Amino acid sequence: MTPSPDPKAAAVLAPPAHRPLTSEALLKSAVDRVRTARPELADRLDLSSPQALRAARAGLHGAGPAPHDEVLAVVVIGRLDLPSWVRETCAFALGLTPESRAVWRRSFTRTVYLAGSPHNLRERFAFAHVAGDGSAAWAGPAAGPATATLRRLLKVFEASHELTGRPSATVTVPGRPGSRPAVRRELYIATARVTVTDALVHVNHLVAEAVLDGLIGPGDRLALRFVPRLTGLGPRFAMLRVDTDVHRPDELQAYAGLTTEV
Repeated sequence: MTPSPDPKAAAVLAPPAHRPLTSEALLKSAVDRVRTARPELADRLDLSSPQALRAARAGLHGAGPAPHDEVLAVVVIGRLDLPSWVRETCAFALGLTPESRAVWRRSFTRTVYLAGSPHNLRERFAFAHVAGDGSAAWAGPAAGPATATLRRLLKVFEASHELTGRPSATVTVPGRPGSRPAVRRELYIATARVTVTDALVHVNHLVAEAVLDGLIGPGDRLALRFVPRLTGLGPRFAMLRVDTDVHRPDELQAYAGLTTEV
C-alpha cells in the first residue's frame, strides 16, 4: 500500500487514562483529532460512527482549507532506521516556526514520503531539516507548488513488508530542555499486518502532532515498543493514532500510542 498525502482522520488525543481502548474510546479520540485541528469542520461533519468517520475522511481533502492555506511536508528517505527516523522527525517538528506549526496542524500534518538520496539533492533543493547521518531530509511544510518539482522527480517511498520482529529502542529528542524538564515516555507501535510504509504514516502523525501539542519536547526520552496490537496493554496513553482496523474494516484500531510520563 502506498502512503497517501491526503489527511487521515486519526486520533490524536487519547481518552482519559483510566479508560480502556474500547470502540467508543477510539472513536472519541478520532473525533477529538478533527476537533483539535479543524473545529469548524468537526461541527458540520457526521463523525458519529467509524463508517461516518471514514466517509468524512474521504471527503476531507475537498472540505479542507483553501488552497493557499493547505500545506504538506515532504520526507526524502535514503535509508530507513525507524528509531533514528523518529528522533529526526521530532527535530524537524521542533524546528518549525509557530506559523508553520499552526498551518501544518490545520492541514492534519499532511506528509508525503519519497525515496531518494538527500545528499544528492541538497544542492538542488532547500531542505528544512536533514538528518545528521544524511539518511533522510524534510522539506516544508509548504503549499503544494513549493515541493512539486521534488515530488515529480522522486518516486514514492515503498516498503510493503510487515513491521515485525523489531527490538525495543530508546531515542532522545534533540535539543536542550526549556522551561519544561525532560520526561520519559513510551511509544507503542502496532505491527500485526502493518506495513513499514503504513507505520511511517501512523507514527509520523502521532509524533509530529505530539511535538506540536507540547507532549514531546527537547531532551525527552522515548522508548519504542513494538507490539502486535495496542489493545490489552497496561500503559496509560496520553495520545493515540487511530485509523481503520486492518483486521475489521468497519472498526477502528490504535496503531500507535504515546504514554503518559513514566
